[in-house]
Amino acid sequence: MKKKILVTGGTGYIGSHTSVELIEEGFDVVIIDNLYNSEAGVVDKIQNITGVKPVLEVFDLCDKGKVDTFFNKHTDISAVIHFAAYKAVGESVNKPLDYYRNNLMSLVNLLDAMQHNGIHDFVFSSSCTVYGQPDKLPVTEDAPLQPATSPYGNTKQVGETIIRDTTVSDKNVKAISLRYFNPIGAHPSSLIGEFPKGVPENLVPFITQTAYGLRDELKIFGNDYDTPDGSCIRDYLHVVDLAKAHVVAVKRLIEGRNLKNYEVFNLGTGNGVSVLDAIKSFERVSGIKIKYRIVGRRPGDIEKIWADPSFANKELGWKTLSSLDEAMKTAWDWEKKIREKKKDA
Repeated sequence: MKKKILVTGGTGYIGSHTSVELIEEGFDVVIIDNLYNSEAGVVDKIQNITGVKPVLEVFDLCDKGKVDTFFNKHTDISAVIHFAAYKAVGESVNKPLDYYRNNLMSLVNLLDAMQHNGIHDFVFSSSCTVYGQPDKLPVTEDAPLQPATSPYGNTKQVGETIIRDTTVSDKNVKAISLRYFNPIGAHPSSLIGEFPKGVPENLVPFITQTAYGLRDELKIFGNDYDTPDGSCIRDYLHVVDLAKAHVVAVKRLIEGRNLKNYEVFNLGTGNGVSVLDAIKSFERVSGIKIKYRIVGRRPGDIEKIWADPSFANKELGWKTLSSLDEAMKTAWDWEKKIREKKKDA
């Protein structure tokens, strides 16, 4: 009998790619999503890729009654992967209470329902933002967690604490927090990808929208950082590589290969890339020159961070396979495809 995995936020960017990888590995997938930053039609695209349409339940995880009703209905869930959260650093600075309410209440409701229903395996979508600005680079899982530079980052820090405390209080609960760096790109089919509603908060969708002519220019937030070219440095990994790590993590928990009840893993390439170098990569694969303008620093941004992924490489047997250029090409192919579809509609 196939194992059933609950994917919260499963119609979102990373959630949809992970749902594809889970189905292709033989799992049944059921999705909870409130469609705040995604569309229900994503499940049809998942079906187009995999031949299987995941079950979609549309509601908000902050509604405890609906969470309890869901688990009473779906009694055969083996593990949960939790993506559902607000995720924009800049927005979180302006709307901190929205972020604390949404990201933490949903997590507590989910863990509570899991405990009451005897579901013990949990994978959490965490973030490198928990490290703040690390003292030492590349950053390892043992690095001290610095004060968060944004409410978004703080919800990930507090979320990890809530999960860890839960595994301490209930020895049956096993959890893995995957601290990922900067996912980019799209599925090679160009059927799913990053499609933010409104003005993009992340770099690559803003690049692709600017290249397509939807945006007049790209704003670069600061060129006076202590980096080789003055722009921020990040660790960009292909979203499909990232999605595959979630499948590995779920299998690790279900098969009981976890070393302890609560584990954390960095998911990145191990390469730091500046914003300006990321733009050059896109220009290389697309042949399009991006118009950009340097503006002031953005509140909540850190200067530079990239991963030491060696623990995940060793313990999970996972590593990134795609290059920056390959990821950029899939992002551009996705952007062109969705815009051409909208023209034809």
